[in-house]
Amino acid sequence: MSLGYAEKLSYREDVGTVGMPEKFDSPKLLQGKIEELAVMVQKSKHLVVFTGAGISTSSGIPDFRGPKGVWTLQRAGKGVPDASLPFHRAAPTLTHMALVELERAGLLKFVISQNVDSLHLRSGFPREKLAELHGNSFKEVCPCCKTEYLRDFEIETIGLKDTPRRCADKNCGARLKDTVLDWEDALPPEEMNSAEEQCRTADLVLCLGTSLQITPACNMPLLSIKNGGKVAIVNLQATPKDKKASLVIHGLVDKVIAGVMCILSLRIPPYIRTDFIQLLLRHTVKKKCVRWTLRVTSVHGMRAPLSFLRSIESSFR
Repeated sequence: MSLGYAEKLSYREDVGTVGMPEKFDSPKLLQGKIEELAVMVQKSKHLVVFTGAGISTSSGIPDFRGPKGVWTLQRAGKGVPDASLPFHRAAPTLTHMALVELERAGLLKFVISQNVDSLHLRSGFPREKLAELHGNSFKEVCPCCKTEYLRDFEIETIGLKDTPRRCADKNCGARLKDTVLDWEDALPPEEMNSAEEQCRTADLVLCLGTSLQITPACNMPLLSIKNGGKVAIVNLQATPKDKKASLVIHGLVDKVIAGVMCILSLRIPPYIRTDFIQLLLRHTVKKKCVRWTLRVTSVHGMRAPLSFLRSIESSFR
């Protein structure tokens, strides 16, 4: 989860249970559970995946409630943990890419995410099959025409505030807003309604890397049980929903999902990052001299940062 997001959140004393010990199933038990999960996924007619911060930790983004999580260290007076790389450079994990392949194979119908790191969208997962319950640190939205703008840099604010940019539609031009919720903000109705509908329809909700503590999101997977579906949980810590789950796996999410994909004979695609820039070339003529100006800017606007670009070298002949 983005540290920029954690630092911008308003203060809240009660952030739930933090720092619980991690549990690891024995190798033999883990393998048996992976095989059981693979059968559940294969037999499922409407699989929904519910994701938390634990699916992004292998990309270098700390979680919240793990032994070295953001809230855990803050409660101990140790401040915000260090990240292994800037968040705009974080790449989708093996789990993110496996979900892309499961969707392409027709096995996965929908993903519900509590994360704001944009890694699901960066992986190539279809936006129309994704509900981002807590927003996206890299996305702005026009409050008037509802157009979404996915950026390659983190938005400056959180809490559904105005940003420095405006809607690109000439017939609109409204000031854009960030999409990330602060503590007091309600879940966006469009995302929440689609997520709840998908959970009610699901015959299997697979919860990956989430402590299932934040309400009302954490109660959504249980909607499937009311309609005869099942819940499976993959997390290193115990969750309040474990007793209601048909299968609970204590193991690394990447390892579990890799095992499932292997059993299903599905290849996990590699992540290939693509960045876009604008090149503006202009020239002016003064007497017998021609002056050329080459400007490199973001596709998101002249003032948008180019966080992925370090230097530029050009030569003319």
